[in-house]
Amino acid sequence: MAVPKRKPSGSVHLGTVQETLLIPLYGRAVESRKPEPVLRDPAAEAMVAAIDYDFARFDGGPSLAGSVLRTNLFDHWVRAFLAEHPDATVVEIGTGLNTRYERVDNGRAHWFELDLPDVIALRRTFFADTPRRHMLAASVLDDAWTAAPLTTGGPYFLAAEAVLPYLPEQDVRRAVDLLAERFPGALLALDTTGPGMVDTQDSHDALSKVEARIRWNCPDPRLLEDWRPGNRLLASHTFTTLPAEVHDGLPAEHREMIARMVELRLPQVEDYRLNLVRLA
Repeated sequence: MAVPKRKPSGSVHLGTVQETLLIPLYGRAVESRKPEPVLRDPAAEAMVAAIDYDFARFDGGPSLAGSVLRTNLFDHWVRAFLAEHPDATVVEIGTGLNTRYERVDNGRAHWFELDLPDVIALRRTFFADTPRRHMLAASVLDDAWTAAPLTTGGPYFLAAEAVLPYLPEQDVRRAVDLLAERFPGALLALDTTGPGMVDTQDSHDALSKVEARIRWNCPDPRLLEDWRPGNRLLASHTFTTLPAEVHDGLPAEHREMIARMVELRLPQVEDYRLNLVRLA
């Protein structure tokens, strides 16, 4: 896959973009440089080198590895979906500086990357639209953005990675309803957080260093089924209960880390879930 053109080190400035999108970017870049990584992401490495920011402030905590494990599972779900539907459409909701297209694109699918205008402006520093890949500058709550992906006819995979927990619950409900209305039958991948992480985020190894705060407390992702009849929760995993085919493919370093998490049973780990929903 293509790697974004490398800018001179530290030449790209963030402006008003939320710092939370830098945590998973840096996590992938750090992971990609390891001899045996969970995933390879030279595009993330190039972006970290180009952005004028002190990424080292996120070093030393477990959240970088956690963000990589989350992305790896979302990648697994998208690959499985595209293996079954090679001409389908993937919509990255709150795409940030994600590079899933570079990692898993099959050369046939359509991709739409949605985020707020300031984030898309930053993405355009590194990427350009192509006939199969388009960036959309809008809020997920603005229904006008759905017109573009609807032109492809689907089927649809909607990936909302590390975005919905930062919205108030009423906005999450509005977003899920909008997605179900416009993309009925689509798969939606999203993460949910319960009280263990919400209550400890001010001392969190990464979140404590940025301004954004988790606002949606979701102790049980089955709530998504109650919100709209017909929604079905197909899968829900913690970092300690990843699918066997995903867990067994991890490097030994990460399998050992997960084994330690199983023993510790930390609330902030056990109530953070990675979910796959079939929309009504």
